[in-house]
Amino acid sequence: MRRGLGKGRRGAWTAAACRARLRARAKGRRRPGRATRRKDATIPSYRHLGGLALAALLAVSPTARAQQIAPGRIEAIPLASTTLSGEAFLTGDKAAGKSALIAGELRLPFPLPPGRRVPAVVLVHGSGGIGASTDLWARELNAAGVGAFILDSFAGRGIVSTVQDQTQLHSLAMMVDAFRALDRLAEHPRIRADRIAVMGFSKGAVAAVYSAMTRFQALYGNPAHRFAAHIGLYTPCNVGFAKDAEVGPAPIRLFHGVVDDYVAIGPCRDYAARLKAAGADVTLTEYANGQHSFDNPFQPLLVTVADAQTTRGCRLEEGAGGAMLNAATKQPYTLADACVARGAHVGYDPVGAAAVRAAVRAFAEEKLLK
Repeated sequence: MRRGLGKGRRGAWTAAACRARLRARAKGRRRPGRATRRKDATIPSYRHLGGLALAALLAVSPTARAQQIAPGRIEAIPLASTTLSGEAFLTGDKAAGKSALIAGELRLPFPLPPGRRVPAVVLVHGSGGIGASTDLWARELNAAGVGAFILDSFAGRGIVSTVQDQTQLHSLAMMVDAFRALDRLAEHPRIRADRIAVMGFSKGAVAAVYSAMTRFQALYGNPAHRFAAHIGLYTPCNVGFAKDAEVGPAPIRLFHGVVDDYVAIGPCRDYAARLKAAGADVTLTEYANGQHSFDNPFQPLLVTVADAQTTRGCRLEEGAGGAMLNAATKQPYTLADACVARGAHVGYDPVGAAAVRAAVRAFAEEKLLK
């Protein structure tokens, strides 16, 4: 047995005696004029440092605080979906599709009391796949008390990115994935089936916004389940689908940068006007300095994507038999059309990013939490 750790009064050193003797030795060896940690007010204690760290955390922006929010629970959920071409999707030819096993990650907010159900938002990524910005949006929603389901339409299909080649997966095919996510979440014991929204980014915004159409809901949705809201960031609105102004009662919110040269804002202005004329609950919020993916703080203020495939100069319309036509030529559209270009920009806009996060969070709180 070590000396001083248990013999007490029998002659061995007690712990208290050891501390007293060490203090006496230290006092005798102290250099003149040298302050001790106990008396030096300029050296904070570890407890004081912890208080400073907490104060600093509380002083940062809501977005930075959202980055610190950890989910109350994380679940990886597989989904059985179908890969359809654009033409097969528009004609409802489900037999032409190929089965696909994809997945998503459900993040439930913390704290989550036992038995409580919470709203949720399905997040549909863009051409680059899931990135750090998607994670930030999930944290933002969790911080508001809303679940986030990060849908991955790429990995299960062996796709990394469609930035250079959009033919790998049609944007409309991702809508089928979103509907399957809705069905699965509606059956989840911790999710409110009537408060599930969908939010998409660029390519994924096609699924998020146009899933509001009653036509597509009837073809690929479940009559028992409908999205409670549709949110699109920098949505490609340049395709005129048959009956695209016939939508359900769920609100539609579009957010777009004015200087976006990857996905132009003009077609979204036109589509929002058509929806409003038809009586839909829709708004388009514009950000004067917003580039494409302006909400992503993990990128510089301006980045040139030289090999990006963009249809910013194209206006398309649905023809007979699900054919996609170039609105200018009335001929079948392909990615070889002259309106398709290479090269675009992305960039972070701090002001626009803060504004869109506040707007989406306020919208979610109003439509999903009340």
